[in-house]
Amino acid sequence: MALIAVFIPLLMLGVVLALGRYEELLLQTKKTDRNEKTPLAGPRTSPRTYGSP
Repeated sequence: MALIAVFIPLLMLGVVLALGRYEELLLQTKKTDRNEKTPLAGPRTSPRTYGSP
């Protein structure tokens, strides 16, 4: 009985940590997919002159 009381919390901790790592992997791949699909900012159509009135 004492072994069950020791192993169940350790097993539950392992499951929670494994799910956290799995979630990080899923969210990381979704972020990279979104970043790859969004185009980068193109060149500006009208150049801005800073410091000139």
